[in-house]
Amino acid sequence: MVDFSEVFHRLNPWSKDTHPISTTTASLLLLLYALSYFLPFYTSPLTRPSPTLSRDNPSVIRARIRSVCISCFFCCLSTFLILLFVANLSVSDALHYLGFWPLGLTESARALALTALLFAGPLFLYLVVDDGYKDWLRGDPLKEVWGDMLVWRNIVAGPLTEELLFRTSSVPLFLLSPLPVSQTIFLSPIIFGLAHVHHFYEFRLQNPRVPVFAALLRSIFQFSFTTLFGAYATFVFIRTGSLLAAFAVHAFCNGMGLPKVWGRVERYDGRGNDKVWTGVYYALLVAGAYGFGRELWVLTEGGNGLVPTSAFRR
Repeated sequence: MVDFSEVFHRLNPWSKDTHPISTTTASLLLLLYALSYFLPFYTSPLTRPSPTLSRDNPSVIRARIRSVCISCFFCCLSTFLILLFVANLSVSDALHYLGFWPLGLTESARALALTALLFAGPLFLYLVVDDGYKDWLRGDPLKEVWGDMLVWRNIVAGPLTEELLFRTSSVPLFLLSPLPVSQTIFLSPIIFGLAHVHHFYEFRLQNPRVPVFAALLRSIFQFSFTTLFGAYATFVFIRTGSLLAAFAVHAFCNGMGLPKVWGRVERYDGRGNDKVWTGVYYALLVAGAYGFGRELWVLTEGGNGLVPTSAFRR
């Protein structure tokens, strides 16, 4: 395994002495990256939604995936060149700061297990209460990912390109700046959340009868949970040094959706005791949240983190 202690000592991005770029520069680059990701959606008739053309149309999805892949390539290349020629890192060290190498298979499995704790209740609801395990035995979810363009976007293309842009391309810039690691985790994902606000416009196009205030509340809620998730994904990325880990967590969360936090749990076919299902579900939800908080640092610990643990306290 590569020993990155020498890289930490040479670059020392969390120190008060070495700042290859400013926080303002890092922020402006992140903003530019975000604009390059979603502005092209509205510059071409192939990707621009309208009252008669939904963002979920397969042709729109394919065109948008091509567009964001191009954006991500140039954003990653830009940050890679900054790491090489501004921070004076070697190629191998620069690839590590981008999260490309090492792959982090073990770290990814641990991060996925940690995230699954937070979804212990929803996993019980899907796999046990609704017999979702039968779908997995038949391989239905994998068939759906490969055969449904909408599912492919939500589970694969969307998470991968967003992690390439908002973690791989962006996080290293802030690690080179004076911004403390703790603030990087909580402040840089704000732009990640804002990058989803354009969904307000698309929602209004497709749902003109929904009151503006209701649509606005929907967007504010979406901004809140995407920003919160962005902070978690940034934490995982920095702690593991693995793009794969951040992508795995992102894809899993997209697949699960938001947990049910109120109401009765019922089987789709009405069988079983609803009170028992409900009690077990909420007990697992609470226990999973407790386990998540307790194991947060343990399950993200590894030898390939981008900064030492002590940097999180600064």
